[in-house]
Amino acid sequence: QVQLVESGGGLVQPGGSLRLSCVVSGSIFSISAMGWYRQAPGKRRELVAAITGGGSTDYADSAKGRFAIARDNGKNTVHLQMSSLKPEDTAVYYCNAVALGPGARYDYWGQGTQVTVSS
Repeated sequence: QVQLVESGGGLVQPGGSLRLSCVVSGSIFSISAMGWYRQAPGKRRELVAAITGGGSTDYADSAKGRFAIARDNGKNTVHLQMSSLKPEDTAVYYCNAVALGPGARYDYWGQGTQVTVSS
């Protein structure tokens, strides 16, 4: 089992910055990729950014140039640095960890942290 705990959400003005953190515990040896997803009211959960164990990253078009994902394997932590925030970035942000087994994929989720961008 893998446990994820997010922190760092809050209220920020448009153009501001926030840094989300996710601490991973449990069977971390099984984790391959990690990422951040978000879900706004009335919308589907969507990928924001992902990072593999080797450090390869992938971003949603809406996040490119504004957000940066980083992984600290020594501290079992993944961060999402968000800059130039917009009201449309308002959502609950979820940390995700993917573990791969023989012919199977396991997704683990944190409890979510609210990000509100408003003046």
